[in-house]
Amino acid sequence: MEIIIAKEAGFCFGVKRAVDGAYNETQNKDKKIYCLGEIVHNNNVINQLKKEGITFAQSIDEIKEDNIKLIIRAHGIDRKIYNVAKKRNFEVIDFTCPLVKKTHDIAEKYHKIGYYIFLIGSKNHPEIIGTSSHCGKNYSVIESEEELRKEINNINSLKIEKLLVIVQTTFSKSKFALFEKIIRETINPKINLLINNTICNATGNRQLETEKLSKMVDLLIVVGGKNSSNTKKLYEVASKNCKSLLVENYEDIDLKFVKDFDKIGLVSGASTPIEIVNEIADKLKLL
Repeated sequence: MEIIIAKEAGFCFGVKRAVDGAYNETQNKDKKIYCLGEIVHNNNVINQLKKEGITFAQSIDEIKEDNIKLIIRAHGIDRKIYNVAKKRNFEVIDFTCPLVKKTHDIAEKYHKIGYYIFLIGSKNHPEIIGTSSHCGKNYSVIESEEELRKEINNINSLKIEKLLVIVQTTFSKSKFALFEKIIRETINPKINLLINNTICNATGNRQLETEKLSKMVDLLIVVGGKNSSNTKKLYEVASKNCKSLLVENYEDIDLKFVKDFDKIGLVSGASTPIEIVNEIADKLKLL
């Protein structure tokens, strides 16, 4: 059995920065440490950080103590939460990915000068929730082609003069390319259109490598959190070209299923530690 590990496997820059930073904070026990939401979409990482003393809360209202450390996850948060944290004397440790913050800055800049904003991404994803809080009042979150065409019709019928298009950093590169084509072909030409592709390079590179590797192997195993947006997109890319599995760790793999494949590829979501990928590769080689 031949095992091929993708070059882009393991943490992306933003996730590594957040996870390493969270571990560093646990070395100082002067205050109780909370993280608002999952710091990354990976259960193995979350469970280890819990053992190190970090408490995870889904909302700031769950935190009853004041004068605590509050870690902001890589996906970012709603801007209003910063104000609440300041009022409650929280020490904020902000690990929002710099590329996500860049998207926030773009949204903030252009909504202030009168642009309507199309925010492309998954409505319930924490990054989109955070970014939308920087878009002012005139924006639409768009996830599907049907929603996109509906919003374009709405914009064309209104007296909108300026439109900005931005996108979730982990969105599908090929899907956004389709969206951009539709927008350019159907938007009222009188509208001042600005399209800013804010998909991060790491996301795009992983998707391209997954596309390439899935055409070279008999089975592609995508390693990552089941609730991770970028991991699920890698699985979608892989499934178009070969047999594919989405697993969080070695224990999730059906060994009876995989043992008959001669060439297996391994890719990972941006929130997956490289140690988990290497462990899977080492154990599969023993089958």
